[in-house]
Amino acid sequence: MDTSKPLPLLNGLTPAAFMRRHWQKKPLLIRQAVPDAGGLVDRAGLFALAGQDGVESRLIVRQGAQWTLRHGPFARRALPRLGQAGWTVLVQGVDLHLDAAHELLARFRFVPDARLDDLMISWASDGGGVGPHVDSYDVFLLQLQGRRRWRIAPLEDPELVAGAPLRILRHFTPQEAWTLEPGDMLYLPPGWAHDGAADGECMTASIGFRAPARLALGREVLQYLLDAAEVPEGDVLYQDRAQPATLTPGRMPDRLLAFATGAAERLLREPRAMARALGEVMSEPKPNVWFDAGRPLAAGQGVRLDRRSRMLYDDDHVFLNGESFRASGRDARLMRTLADQRRLAGAELVRLSDNARELLDQWLEAGWLQPEPPAHDDARGS
Repeated sequence: MDTSKPLPLLNGLTPAAFMRRHWQKKPLLIRQAVPDAGGLVDRAGLFALAGQDGVESRLIVRQGAQWTLRHGPFARRALPRLGQAGWTVLVQGVDLHLDAAHELLARFRFVPDARLDDLMISWASDGGGVGPHVDSYDVFLLQLQGRRRWRIAPLEDPELVAGAPLRILRHFTPQEAWTLEPGDMLYLPPGWAHDGAADGECMTASIGFRAPARLALGREVLQYLLDAAEVPEGDVLYQDRAQPATLTPGRMPDRLLAFATGAAERLLREPRAMARALGEVMSEPKPNVWFDAGRPLAAGQGVRLDRRSRMLYDDDHVFLNGESFRASGRDARLMRTLADQRRLAGAELVRLSDNARELLDQWLEAGWLQPEPPAHDDARGS
């Protein structure tokens, strides 16, 4: 993606200018950001997704001051009548199930893939919504069908409604408000309170981003480090030749604490270990993702990443679906092209080493990659 090219998606800003002026700083209203967004999925298609096992969905109903929340899957007969006001169905990770949703999400790849999360779609009856709330992550709110009234304000009072099944702000005083039509989009940085209510039947897409909590991410990375650590043959054993006789046998020896601390610090100092663990964590697919067995390549075919695959890289590794692989030289350059473009042309595959080609064949067999006909070997990503 050319980050110096103005985009209607960003109100005529270049991705570089948007990231500099708005990302994590201030909201942006964009009229007709995606004029063709209305054909992404219809109501029947979204409800069908909400009824599938392995698809994360929620039903939220408001009746006066009372809110109810249920988790799917939902049979159609389990949903309220279309004419009933104040209810909404939210389907998470639609990009994992629909190519069109995956392609829409790819328009936001001016942000690193490690931060890009998923595309959620909500259908709401008149007045439906999730109440005033605040997100801890950046979000683009794209109107697909119908109209939705958004009210926003910087968060001033984080107190929540007691006993509600959702994190609804108890005190919300909007400072700005807009009605979004199909194709319009609103960007909000973290920490901005917002409330969206459907004006008649409507459908909205939410492009969300990953914002891992520091301690949670640290714990997960450390767990990956421990799982990958191998105890070498002949590892150093604890010794305490200078240990005197003790009158306090229950006390933990300070020398043993220092020995354990040094061992932990040694793990953290291992070259590339932290980067490898972080890449494996950030490329891990969501728990409800699985892959169908893949197909072998025909002569001249290129490959593309399956829409469910997450691929990242650093200076020494490539990461795919929670696994890490060392790569260097031409192999590394081609693997990085696959991660950035999400495809690799047939003419590029023949330049891979035998070991790298064998690895790609394994990814194809696992369904992480999909064959692409030679006729599609152009500059587009998947």
